[in-house]
Amino acid sequence: FLGSLSPDLKKQATYTLTDAERENWNFVPIARQGVPLKQMNEAQKKHALSLLKTGLSQKGLMRAETIMSLEGILKELEKDTKGRRDPIQYFVTIFGEPGAAQSWGWRFEGHHLSLNFTLVDGKHVFFAPSFMGSNPAEVRTGPRKGLRVLAEEEDLGLALINSLDATQRKTAIFAEVALKEIVTTNKKRVDPLSPVGIAAAQLKPAQRAKLIELVKVYIGRARPQLADETMAKINAAGLDKITFAWAGGLDRTQQTYYRIQGPTFLIEFDNFQGNGNHIHSTFRDFKGDFGHDLLKEHYAKHHSGTKS
Repeated sequence: FLGSLSPDLKKQATYTLTDAERENWNFVPIARQGVPLKQMNEAQKKHALSLLKTGLSQKGLMRAETIMSLEGILKELEKDTKGRRDPIQYFVTIFGEPGAAQSWGWRFEGHHLSLNFTLVDGKHVFFAPSFMGSNPAEVRTGPRKGLRVLAEEEDLGLALINSLDATQRKTAIFAEVALKEIVTTNKKRVDPLSPVGIAAAQLKPAQRAKLIELVKVYIGRARPQLADETMAKINAAGLDKITFAWAGGLDRTQQTYYRIQGPTFLIEFDNFQGNGNHIHSTFRDFKGDFGHDLLKEHYAKHHSGTKS
């Protein structure tokens, strides 16, 4: 990708790994740093999308591409003439110097899509923070009527909360009204949220299976090797310690929010805006966001003269 860019575009696309811009992520339609697809020629776009494919599973890639395409629908719905909604206004930004044995990172980002990858010493790969949103959550008019990009995330969450009995729901539901936004928004670093909800240890086998399936939907957005490594960490930290918490209604006609939290990770899903037709969803890794902890260790060893 970098080799295909002109000197000016390459300068625009690259930052040092330690630059504050690396953690300056967002998911709203704002001006961003990096090179947008809109400024690329066809060969450069091909390389940019090939880079994106290296980080995502087939399902994850399909979700990302469809989220981008929803900008065209929003453009029509909002009668946008100022270019605010644009399916090719998605940016690629490189942090550090890519190399097989080096530490570096990259970001693919635009409205409702923020995919952040960090590689440490060429051995460890982190894919958080990861954000996907959908507006509309369901396309209700036009030739793409019925399209739901994040249907799996929504339907499995609803299936899980509705599988709980009255006693379990009393524990799982912490608010009658859905939260207006994911709690962690675009914070650079997150800590575990308040310990609400029902623990996996309190679920019946079939319910527990639904919970694990839902977790795998989020980590399964990343390429299989990364998803498997992340699931192994979640298992090692203890599946029984994972909690599922719900706020809002119990079907798709109502606004909903849920969070899934374990010792190592946090998932948030919110469908409040647009009268419950506008989804925000995120996966956060308490130690792995931007590879922060391992990079910190790497730099400590480097600056102390210890071989890294």
